[in-house]
Amino acid sequence: MKKAVFTFGLIAGGIVVAMMFLTVPLHRNGTLNADNGFLVGITTMVVALSAIFFGVRSYRDQQLQGSITFGRALGVGLLISLVASVCYAVGWEINLKLFMTDFVQQMRTAAIAKAQATGATAEKLAEVTRSMDEFEAMYANFVTRFGMTLMEIFPVGVVISLVSALLLKKKQGVA
Repeated sequence: MKKAVFTFGLIAGGIVVAMMFLTVPLHRNGTLNADNGFLVGITTMVVALSAIFFGVRSYRDQQLQGSITFGRALGVGLLISLVASVCYAVGWEINLKLFMTDFVQQMRTAAIAKAQATGATAEKLAEVTRSMDEFEAMYANFVTRFGMTLMEIFPVGVVISLVSALLLKKKQGVA
């Protein structure tokens, strides 16, 4: 099981990390922003985490002679998701340190600009600024930031693991 988990987890993690680095210039030049960047990110996660399906199927067919329970398939899928999620979080930390050093400041600027564009009052602008101050303080903590980053991708992996387990469960002797 370890081989399937690490092989397919690293494949999925490699895809999301590669896309993360490939899209940095698009964020920098404004082609990607918070709205369309989210769509690109989620699409990349779904495509990359499709490796869960292939990993569970590979484990079932190569290690378990073609049969697997829902629970075991789900477990393998979740472990693949965990490996991919850790790769993603480590990749984000590297990206943050090397290329996105002003990430929090960019978020602050975008949040304030969005509030101003919607005609926010001075009180609302002060609230947005306070909120961004709190976010910046929280995001400065490595453990909190790493956990937040894991939670961006892991839930997607959970859903794909559930679907894969449902599709791939097969009792022994059943074709």
